Amino acid sequence: METNEISDAVVDSAMRIHQQLGPCLLESVYQRILAYELRKENLEVESEVPIPDEWDGHVIDESFRADLIVENRVLVELKSVESIKPVHKKQTLTYLKLSTLQVALLINFGTALLKDGIHRIVNSKEKPSASPRLRVRNLQ
Repeated sequence: METNEISDAVVDSAMRIHQQLGPCLLESVYQRILAYELRKENLEVESEVPIPDEWDGHVIDESFRADLIVENRVLVELKSVESIKPVHKKQTLTYLKLSTLQVALLINFGTALLKDGIHRIVNSKEKPSASPRLRVRNLQ
């Protein structure tokens, strides 16, 4: 499965969840339900994935945790806040760089319209082509 297809599946599932549950539940609730829905679609999903960092030649095993990694290709960072701030995008980009993955989805379930809370973040100077549905927002 291609990265864009995986991203589409994540976005589709997130949209269904948001339509049924609405905004303002805890992030952990959305995380568990999204992982469950993606697994129902036979996608490999890892939750709370430790992302190691290195300092002065020493590996720090649990510096960060990615909410979800889907098919070992797409990092998914979830929020349930009023609005995404620049720090949330920077956090997601940091996770992406440390993980060596190329694509992340930052999804904020706290917005009234979920499409306003979806951000695609790419870890490269040349952005791989994305389906038009995923060109919701770019990292500024």
